[in-house]
Amino acid sequence: MGRRVLVNTALMTAAGLLMRCIAMGFQGWLAARIGAAGIGLYGLVMSVELLASTVAVSGIRFAVTRLVSEELGLGRGRGVSAAMSRAALYALFFGALSMLALTYFAEGVGFLWIGDARTVKPLRILAWGLPCIALSSVLSGYFTAAARTWKPSLVHLIEQCAAVMLVARALSAVPEGDIELACAAVCAGVTGADILSCALMLAFYAGDRRRHGSGEGESVRLTARLLETALPLAVSAYARSALSTLEHLLVPRGLKKSGLGADAALAGYGTIHGMAMPAIGFPSCLLAALAENVIPELTTRQVRGEREAIRREVRSLLALSAAFALASAAALYALAPLIADGLFASPESARYIRLLCPLVPFMYLDTVVDGCLKGLGRQVWSMAVNILDAALGVILVYTLLPIGALGAYVGIIYFNELMNLALSAAGLRRALRA
Repeated sequence: MGRRVLVNTALMTAAGLLMRCIAMGFQGWLAARIGAAGIGLYGLVMSVELLASTVAVSGIRFAVTRLVSEELGLGRGRGVSAAMSRAALYALFFGALSMLALTYFAEGVGFLWIGDARTVKPLRILAWGLPCIALSSVLSGYFTAAARTWKPSLVHLIEQCAAVMLVARALSAVPEGDIELACAAVCAGVTGADILSCALMLAFYAGDRRRHGSGEGESVRLTARLLETALPLAVSAYARSALSTLEHLLVPRGLKKSGLGADAALAGYGTIHGMAMPAIGFPSCLLAALAENVIPELTTRQVRGEREAIRREVRSLLALSAAFALASAAALYALAPLIADGLFASPESARYIRLLCPLVPFMYLDTVVDGCLKGLGRQVWSMAVNILDAALGVILVYTLLPIGALGAYVGIIYFNELMNLALSAAGLRRALRA
């Protein structure tokens, strides 16, 4: 791996560890404050927000990273500013469209999709942050390509601290037991932090954009190249996100059909997705940082025709990732009771953390493989695999949850993750042989 990748990975990992420590502590406090049912309701709201933010971003983050990496790799600094202007207009269009759609359809989504009227107000609050999320994605993609990932890392750290403070302040005015107002208060804090994050990213970019100079050569087809990368990713992301959102919405319904009450179904969903899954994902920030930083590195090598260097770098990444993932799985299994009692005050979550620990190496490796695929321009294959994963998840949740309840859901998570990794790895092998 190049020195640039290692330095940026170290910076992002340090920031990621700090942010995840804050997030885990905050998640534990939030679980104690609003309960497992409240966490479950908030998780359903955020699954819809994920779909809305996918429309807002519409593939632009990776498109910016690849386009700017190509321009810098070929020494065309003048094309960077032109690419960023086009990307900003793209992001603002889709961000505004997503905001208006979520605001207008919030009532229908809350009543008909989620089946819980308490989600309408939180959804409308979250809609205001969508244009900011879209524009922040453009700026984050730029900083990744320009190898200055410390800037978005610092902004995300400030954003997270601001979110914690804003949520805590908003929740202090909410009566105990009012799940709707509690969820709305959390969403208000998150939206405020999104707006602050966008403002800080713009300030950093304003001071950074002159660093590239004009370079040599004329950039061609910038708009076409941007759209050729972003739009296929957008369409694929829409499909995957819609299917993923549908899967999450079907989980409480399926659990209720299995015989659980409404609040018990929300609590079960909240325990797995609001406690166990964040816990097993906690150490993955190192590999997430590697996957993020390897994209521009591989893209630059690809446009220069350095095929053997690409193969060496990918092999090194996968070996490092496998060793780290196995160590993480062992540590999580041993520490599961401590994590469950100390963070979530939920002995039940320890059971699910241990049930999911054997899946950790496959989840972590999949993150790195996806980053390699994107860096080599095989993002469409990666998205196709993810769409298949989400589609099968919907079918399995709909058919198996009423029969097997939470045990079946854990089995579905295993099946989807293993299948995703197998197909992604097959795509990476083909990319390396090309």
